[in-house]
Amino acid sequence: MDANVLVATKGMDKGEWLNWRRHGLGGSDAAAVMGLSKWKSPFQLYLEKVGEVTNDEGNEFAYWGNQLEELVAREFTLRTGKKVRRRNAILSHSQYPFMIANLDRVVVGEKAVLECKTTNAYNYKEWEDDEIPESYIVQVQHYMAVTGFKKAYIACLIGGNKFIWKQVDRDEELISMIIKAEREFWEEHVVKNIPPAIDGSSAAEEFLKQRYKESQPGKVVDLKVEYKDKISRYFELKETVDQLDEEKAAVENQLKNEIGDAECGMVGRYIVNWRSVTSNRVDSKILKSKYPEVYSKVCKSSITRRFQIKEVK
Repeated sequence: MDANVLVATKGMDKGEWLNWRRHGLGGSDAAAVMGLSKWKSPFQLYLEKVGEVTNDEGNEFAYWGNQLEELVAREFTLRTGKKVRRRNAILSHSQYPFMIANLDRVVVGEKAVLECKTTNAYNYKEWEDDEIPESYIVQVQHYMAVTGFKKAYIACLIGGNKFIWKQVDRDEELISMIIKAEREFWEEHVVKNIPPAIDGSSAAEEFLKQRYKESQPGKVVDLKVEYKDKISRYFELKETVDQLDEEKAAVENQLKNEIGDAECGMVGRYIVNWRSVTSNRVDSKILKSKYPEVYSKVCKSSITRRFQIKEVK
C-alpha cells in the first residue's frame, strides 16, 4: 500500500471522523468534484470543506448504509471466497496528501479494496449487466489512486433482496483526470477560500440567504454585461418550467379524475394515492379580528428577500 496513514479511526466517534473528513477529499467527494454526483454539487462540497455547512452523513440513507456494511461485506466473502478485513485508518496519498481514503474493507491477499453499497430496487437498472453507477466508479478509482491498488470490488445489496458484486480494474487515464480535478478543487478553491461557481443546489440557496439576509434600502448595483444573456436564459427556462408544470398538472388531474372518490388507484407496479387528510391549523384572519391582543402576542415578524426580474420599458 502506497498511502500514508493520516489518522487511526478505531475508537473514533462520528463527530471526530467527520471533522477529519474535512482535512481532504475522500472517495465519496470525488464524484462531486467532477460534477458526477446526484447528491452533492461542487459548491456544496466546498461549503462543507471550509466549514460553512455540515454534511449530510447523518441522514437515514447514510445511517442504514453504515448499518448494513458488515452484512454486505460478509455476503461478499460467502459468494466469492475472498476474505476481507477492516482498515481502521484514514489514508492519504503519498504525493497529494489532500486525497484521502477511508476504506470499507481491503481484500486479504490482493491489492484490492472492497466498497460496500446498498440501494433501493428502483436503481436496479444502474447495475444491470456490466453497468455500475459512474459516481461509484470514480469513488473506487480515487481509492486506487490513494492506495496504489490495482483493482477494486463493489458489492451492492439492491432492494434488500438482490445482491451483486463487480470488479473494477485500475484505470490510469481516469485516475489522472480525478487527480487533476481534485487538485484544482482543493488548491484553487478550498485552500484559497475561493468558492467555485454558484450553482442551483439547495446548499447554495441557503448560503446566499444566510450571507445576504437583508437588502440595503436604495442601494443599486450595475450588473456585468454578461448577465443580460443570463437573464434571457432565465426567462427561457422559466417558460419551459411553466409548460412542464402545466403538463404535469394535467396528468395529475387526469389521474384524480380516474380515481374519483376512491382512496387510491393501481396500475402495473404503481400505486396512486389520493386520500382525504384532516389537518388543524389556526385561521389567522379570525384570530386577528376576534382576539387582537392574543394575535399581537403570538404574531412573529420575519424578513425575507423576494427575487424578481422585470423589464423596464
